Amino acid sequence: MTRAEIEAAVIEILARQLLLPVSEIAPDAGIEALGLDSLGKAEAIFALEERFDISVPFNANEPDQPDFDFSTVDRIVRGVEELIARKAG
Repeated sequence: MTRAEIEAAVIEILARQLLLPVSEIAPDAGIEALGLDSLGKAEAIFALEERFDISVPFNANEPDQPDFDFSTVDRIVRGVEELIARKAG
C-alpha cells in the first residue's frame, strides 16, 4: 500500500468521524484544530485498526497521552506506515 493510499484512507476515516467532506481535511491539519474529541479519537483509532489490520498503541484511560502520535493527519499517516511495516517485518 502506498503512502498516498494510506493518507487517503486516514483522511476518509477522519472525515467520517468529524462529519466533514474529505476535501476539508488537509494532510497537514492538526487533529485538535479539526475538532476531534477524545471519543472521536478512540473511534478513529478503532477504524484505523480495522482498515489496516494493525494494532494502534492507545490507552483509553489516557486518550491525550497516546504512544501513537495522533496530533496531525501526517503524523497519523506516518504512524500507520510504521505499524504496517512492523507487521510485515
